[in-house]
Amino acid sequence: MSTRTLPLLFINLGGEMLYILDQRLRAQNIPADKAKKVMNDIISTMFNKKFLEELFKPQELYSKKALRTVFDRLAHASIMRLNQASMDKLYDLMTMAFKYQVLLCTRPKDILLVSFNHMDAIKDFVKDSPSILGQVDETFQQLIEMYTPLSSGEFQLIRQTLLIFFQDMHIRVSIFLKDKVQNSNGRFVLSTSGSVPYGTQIPGLIRIFSCTGEELSRLQFTNGGNYTSALREGSFENFGDRVTKLGTNMYSVSRPVETLMSGTSKNSAQHPKVSTAPNPLAKEELNLLARLMGGLEVHKPGNPDSGFRVNLFSTDEEEEEALSSRPDELCYGVISIQATKDQQVNAELTKIMGEFSESGDQSPSVSSKGDDLLAMMDGL
Repeated sequence: MSTRTLPLLFINLGGEMLYILDQRLRAQNIPADKAKKVMNDIISTMFNKKFLEELFKPQELYSKKALRTVFDRLAHASIMRLNQASMDKLYDLMTMAFKYQVLLCTRPKDILLVSFNHMDAIKDFVKDSPSILGQVDETFQQLIEMYTPLSSGEFQLIRQTLLIFFQDMHIRVSIFLKDKVQNSNGRFVLSTSGSVPYGTQIPGLIRIFSCTGEELSRLQFTNGGNYTSALREGSFENFGDRVTKLGTNMYSVSRPVETLMSGTSKNSAQHPKVSTAPNPLAKEELNLLARLMGGLEVHKPGNPDSGFRVNLFSTDEEEEEALSSRPDELCYGVISIQATKDQQVNAELTKIMGEFSESGDQSPSVSSKGDDLLAMMDGL
């Protein structure tokens, strides 16, 4: 697996999360000052320097459960609260949206343009908050320096790593179903028409060369689609036209967005159960996760009454029904990590986790048993 994939996965999923939350805050008529605070707090936490230092270290992708834990924490980094079913739906929408974007990146390097579209939107969310904007700009520059020099082969490895990560996720989303880009089984439909990747030619011609490089003959064939050439390449600079619309806000046009769990999608064949076999890498992953989340400086609201709940469903009844009908294999338990017995063995981890535990309470809707880190490891 590529060690350079995690930052792009995190940035793009985070961008989709912000799009969805912004749409829901508007739909629920949350006061502008509270909505702005939510967005600012989440983005400030996402781009915290200490957090990003851990994120950008060379490392393998986390498991889906571990990554979900990080986004649970991020979503509750402000005064907003989500019940379990709404958090499940939020994560489903985030992951399926980015999965579709990765599938449409026929030139692997375009994943970086998708990431830059998300970064452009995030900058726009905090344009009136100079300190947070500075955090985002610093990360933007880091992305440019890290990823623009990569070869096509390295981007292909990143794309394949992302597709492997998403391969068993087939949640049906109403927008995709209505636009006929997703089948009823949750799998995406890829078009055989449209613009070809920048730097490539429209299919339909085979050229045969000699061993000296001289063209000997040409053969025409029917390509089976309606293709056009890409007129220009998107900008990989801090500012510029990305050309691609992938990674932009698909919720800018108001329309209901639902994740559908009924019918065939409930079938266990559509959602393979997570293996319960011991994972030899689980102990190391929990340590890495603890270090990563140690940078999440989530602050407890000063006044509990100032908080509010956001519902990603039309009614509370729909939310409750979604939670009760969700397949067990798709329910993510939040890993509550402590390091009370690890003080002498790993003082640095203890310090990080001490900051993590002081940074704020878990949302009541996502609380867990609070097992000690080492006790959890011993049980793996």
